[in-house]
Amino acid sequence: MSLEKIKTPCIGLCSTVYGDRVCRGCKRFDHEVIEWNGYGEDQKRSVLQRFECLLSQVMLDKCEIFDPDLLALRVQSGRINCSPLNSIQYCAYQVIRRGAGVIRNIEEFGIRILPAYSQLRLVELRDVIDREFFSLSEQRYGTGG
Repeated sequence: MSLEKIKTPCIGLCSTVYGDRVCRGCKRFDHEVIEWNGYGEDQKRSVLQRFECLLSQVMLDKCEIFDPDLLALRVQSGRINCSPLNSIQYCAYQVIRRGAGVIRNIEEFGIRILPAYSQLRLVELRDVIDREFFSLSEQRYGTGG
């Protein structure tokens, strides 16, 4: 068990204040956004595990992590929001999400974009991933979590 305090996944783009049932920014359910500060570590970890599962599902057909050690090094040196407890796909998503507008060569992070998405600019790929992540989150909300 990690002693590291679980931080909020909020990215400052909350859409639940406008009535969305799933936040378009962090992908938490509306009640999770409202109740987050009252959640225990196990409840928070459960939400984050759902994110890991959904993001892994979205990322698998979009990119290949050909050098996990390089990705881990770049994540650590770039202060990307990712820990050793996160899946490698989650870390790759964080790199793409945070660096889409500035990264010139994603392979320098140990990530290779798969052929079906290789024609997209990184910003476009980030948006595709984000839409699919949001859609899966909405579907999960509809099934009760």
